[in-house]
Amino acid sequence: MPSKPSGKSEIIIKKVKVRGHEGAHGGSWKVAYADFVTALMAFFLLMWLLAMVSPEKRAALAEYFSNFSIFEKAGAPMQSGEKDSMPPSGPTKAELNEPGASAPPANPAFLPQIQAGEQFKSGLREDVDRLLGELKDQVLVDSFENGVRVQVIDKEGSLMFPLGSATLTANAVKALTVIAERLKSVDNKIAIEGHTDALSYPTSHYTNWELSTARASAARQELERLGVKQERLLRIAGFAAVEPLIRDDANDPRNRRISILIYDKSKGT
Repeated sequence: MPSKPSGKSEIIIKKVKVRGHEGAHGGSWKVAYADFVTALMAFFLLMWLLAMVSPEKRAALAEYFSNFSIFEKAGAPMQSGEKDSMPPSGPTKAELNEPGASAPPANPAFLPQIQAGEQFKSGLREDVDRLLGELKDQVLVDSFENGVRVQVIDKEGSLMFPLGSATLTANAVKALTVIAERLKSVDNKIAIEGHTDALSYPTSHYTNWELSTARASAARQELERLGVKQERLLRIAGFAAVEPLIRDDANDPRNRRISILIYDKSKGT
């Protein structure tokens, strides 16, 4: 016979595990958030690095990627010294010596994109060394805050202007011819400045201020005759002797010079 149930009821304890909300407290969203923060940090690091790069290198980098092709082994050379990325060279010595001869027109592909940086300086320096011979030491090429500066200076026995005159000598015309050919390979804005030494005139009616301005204007006229467009000119200025190249000797003939300023497009004036 079956046993009778006892008077005491049996207690059953059931443990229930709550599911469905553990995803909010799990680790998957943390991984996604960490990836986002890492990518954001990399982005700002990249922006900081680009801000620290010089404008010349940024221009070379932009030109490299603008010409890059996946169908070729590589894009355009990124180094500013590579021959493939240089504008066309200036005229040969025979072309300079031949009356009426002119160099081939510049490659227009360079005109809208080149900046007055290391690429322009190295190209002009190469032209000067190759074409000007003994005059090459009288053409100085350097950088200033807004671009590249080219200075054509006097020295004893080799003048760019006769003393007290604004008439260009044959040496000055030859130097400006080489500079003009390189200037025509870009379309950057330019300025022309005239400088004198500290030797003064016996009369106050004509001073070094008038002379330096007249020499700058003579250089402008010659550059325009050689094909540099007038629309690119920002200003012509004469500084007399207030900005000497040789500061220790205000009467040094090297202080008599013409400065041509080529402005970077990205920096303006």
